[in-house]
Amino acid sequence: MKSISLNISIEQYQNINELNETDAMLCNMAEQALASSYSPYSKFRVGTAVRLKTGETILGSNQENLAYPSGLCAERVALFSIGSAYPNAVIEAMAITAQTDAFEILKPVTSCGGCLQVMAEFERKQASPIAVIFYCLNGEVLKVPSIKSLLPFAFVEDRLEK
Repeated sequence: MKSISLNISIEQYQNINELNETDAMLCNMAEQALASSYSPYSKFRVGTAVRLKTGETILGSNQENLAYPSGLCAERVALFSIGSAYPNAVIEAMAITAQTDAFEILKPVTSCGGCLQVMAEFERKQASPIAVIFYCLNGEVLKVPSIKSLLPFAFVEDRLEK
């Protein structure tokens, strides 16, 4: 038997004012994306902003559907938009935030497992890390340098590409 330990690096900030200007702007754009959330059932709005290497930012928001689970998370809305409109784009970073009128969100909301796997696929495809920023409105911010920090055992099978 062999014991293996995994260590991840997470930067923690009290609020977006501690971030550099580029990352703070990305968080503000994720907050703007909340406005296009279609979440009449959960009333839990999620917004994502994805910064491309070109400097362009693509927004995404969660889109629910009465026929659960036909909706789509904000992260996948943004990433699939990039995949179809900018298939060769390189993603530098993405910011994710959430809001609800039902209660106060006190900590950053993280991505679901399905979104993490899609994020890992984009990172694998571009062969460079994607920084992820989880932003709590008016509160704490968490930043990781790569999807691998969030999903170290992402499904990867290189033989499927052949």
